[in-house]
Amino acid sequence: MRSDIVKLSGDPSDTALALKQAESVAAFFGMQGKEAIHLRLLAEEMMGMIRSLTGTRSAEFWIEDDEKADRRLRLHLKAAVGMNTELRKELLSASTSGKNAAAKGFSGKLRDIFARAIEPEDKYIADYYAAGWIISEPEMYNMTTGSVWSFNRYRDSLGPEEKEEHDELEKSIIANLADEVEVSIRGDAVEMIVYKKNA
Repeated sequence: MRSDIVKLSGDPSDTALALKQAESVAAFFGMQGKEAIHLRLLAEEMMGMIRSLTGTRSAEFWIEDDEKADRRLRLHLKAAVGMNTELRKELLSASTSGKNAAAKGFSGKLRDIFARAIEPEDKYIADYYAAGWIISEPEMYNMTTGSVWSFNRYRDSLGPEEKEEHDELEKSIIANLADEVEVSIRGDAVEMIVYKKNA
């Protein structure tokens, strides 16, 4: 099963349509109560990420079941690589550090990873980019076609001394509700996939 694809353009009506899709998918799979709410919350988190990048960015959102894993759903958010790079550079140049101050908390970091995957020529690298990337090329930080960032890989890389990072995961809706989150670069597109089991 695959839901309709919702075209996102920054218009609030697009977000409402995407959330309605999540509710329809939950109903289709017989999800009720917390299960249905959790699916909608994951969709809301993804909509918040794409809205925060820029109001003019376009993307696609849909949900499908994972045929390889019984009762697991995948929420997809897909955007083209290289859109609106100059605007983002202008915004970052206004920051004293030249870094994205909004990349705080796990959701902020995930949003930042997605943004940098869209704009792969950005040279600033933060530690959390290395932790979690499954690189198809020898160079550790080279986000190229075929590269995938994995939430589970990132989480497993954290040592017990990294208290702040563990605290961020505990407070994050998406980190607590999703079974896995991947950000992949394939061809001219970057895609975020959030995996959620249907109990």
